[in-house]
Amino acid sequence: MLARRKALVLALGLTALCLVCASARAQGFPERPVRIIVPFAPGGAVDDLARIVGAKLGNAFRQPVVVENHAGAGGNLGADVVAKSAPDGHTILQTTNGQAISPSLYRALPFDAVMDFVPVTQLVASTLVLVAAPGLPVASTEELIALAKSRPGRLNYGSSGVGNPLHLTMEMIKFAAGIDIEPVPYRGDAQINTALMAGEVEVAVVPLATSLPLIAAGKLRALGVTSARRSAALPDVPTIAENGVAGFASSSWQGFFVPARTPRDIVDRIQRETAKVLQAPDVRGRLAALSYEPVGSTPQEFEAYFRSELARFAGVVKQAHIPPQD
Repeated sequence: MLARRKALVLALGLTALCLVCASARAQGFPERPVRIIVPFAPGGAVDDLARIVGAKLGNAFRQPVVVENHAGAGGNLGADVVAKSAPDGHTILQTTNGQAISPSLYRALPFDAVMDFVPVTQLVASTLVLVAAPGLPVASTEELIALAKSRPGRLNYGSSGVGNPLHLTMEMIKFAAGIDIEPVPYRGDAQINTALMAGEVEVAVVPLATSLPLIAAGKLRALGVTSARRSAALPDVPTIAENGVAGFASSSWQGFFVPARTPRDIVDRIQRETAKVLQAPDVRGRLAALSYEPVGSTPQEFEAYFRSELARFAGVVKQAHIPPQD
């Protein structure tokens, strides 16, 4: 009995010591500048949000938070940088739901999207918008569908890489509407917007966050939002489901991931500080102006959501008949 009591006391003491060490480790983090890896070109929706959140996290961490762009392969190049980084919380991947698309799209990836990362938090939920170049003679999704059916294979759209959410959402629209529009690749949504304004491409699905000022200025024409409900930022623009493709709905998100084996106390610290940033009044104001809904979910909540998105997009890729990519 005495031996068992001593063993219990020792076990409790070791547990308490581990908790104290974990707390100290989390409070001591970060020990040097933190990198947020954005796997897309500068000037796009992910880059914009990273710089808003990163500046505030730098204040919370009392260390510089540096945004690095590693564009290419639909976001996979930047993701691979993070997957192969030290699991100490000093390298964070900020990406889109493309992270949930890649496993179903590519024949092989240099990382495992599930096993090589820890989901930290969903930053925001957002909507995408189907837009047209000013010179294209359409004012609605319905008119675009009619024009595309009269010119099969002759219209084109801007895409930021095979399997990117912008590309996949456009492919979903094409499949649902029964139309054929050819993709033209660009490095990111900022470049797509520029190409639309220049008339290099005719339509595209782009983030509302970066296209809203251009729509307001008349440089792009909004045809429909991809969400199930109209956007408060564009109340007069119907959903795609309302005007051309009944039942259509697709939303987007951005989130933080860190390398696998990052200590849980550090993961929790990053999530807590990020959630506080997202609720700061000035940040909420900037997010509202970009038509973002702040989330700040826990690691457990985001992991469950991410796994559900993996399953959902596996069905979407199959439905769109997109062949495996190399």
